[in-house]
Amino acid sequence: MEIRTEDAVQIIDALGGTNAVARMCEITPPSVSDWKKTGIPKAWLKYLRLARPDVFIGSSPLPESEVVHA
Repeated sequence: MEIRTEDAVQIIDALGGTNAVARMCEITPPSVSDWKKTGIPKAWLKYLRLARPDVFIGSSPLPESEVVHA
């Protein structure tokens, strides 16, 4: 399951953009750029939520059952 592309763009921008997210995930910028068109894969979304919970406060692109609560 992936999130909507509109949400992916907002999340990537809030995290500092394509290059910043690529560095965080240790992947290539074109891969992150593709997420803007196809959505962020579920596993990477979970990673990003754990790495930068401040970006996700007040938003929940994952179903409640998938949200990690500290």
